[in-house]
Amino acid sequence: MPAPEYVIVGRVRKAHGIRGELVVESLTDASEVVFASGRHLLAGTIDGQIAAGAPELNIRRSTPFKGGWILRLEEITDRNAAELWRERYLLLPAVELAPPAADEVYFHDLVGLRVELSNGGALGRVEALFELPQGLVLDVRTDKGTVMVPYRPEVVTSVDLEAGLVVIDPPAGLLD
Repeated sequence: MPAPEYVIVGRVRKAHGIRGELVVESLTDASEVVFASGRHLLAGTIDGQIAAGAPELNIRRSTPFKGGWILRLEEITDRNAAELWRERYLLLPAVELAPPAADEVYFHDLVGLRVELSNGGALGRVEALFELPQGLVLDVRTDKGTVMVPYRPEVVTSVDLEAGLVVIDPPAGLLD
């Protein structure tokens, strides 16, 4: 599987204040580097794709905030403009980040993968993921609706990107 050209590093949660600042959920383990003042990011869509024209966003100021970041970007100057960024993704060229280790995956690579139970039964597909205080959670679409699956080693037993598959061993009651 070829390496991605761009990698999702954050998701805009909401506007903050009146000067166009954004509250951003970090989707990288190098957030202090990625969201440092003076860095640039690329604008993404709400689907996690690179936005048309790949507009560059320049970080004027960044401040850690409730497990995420408040970013002041040169290109967004007021709250009205900032409100239009809600739920959009922020990306970087993959060459600017260290590649994932053999046992790691990029978050966005999980979206769309099939999910099966450890006994071989089909469960559904990963629709989205959420970073909660308890950790990363996969939103899996099943025939009966959706189920939130914790992305923890005791639950997610394997991820095979080439096969497009996530195998889980859910704790009792998770799928009820």
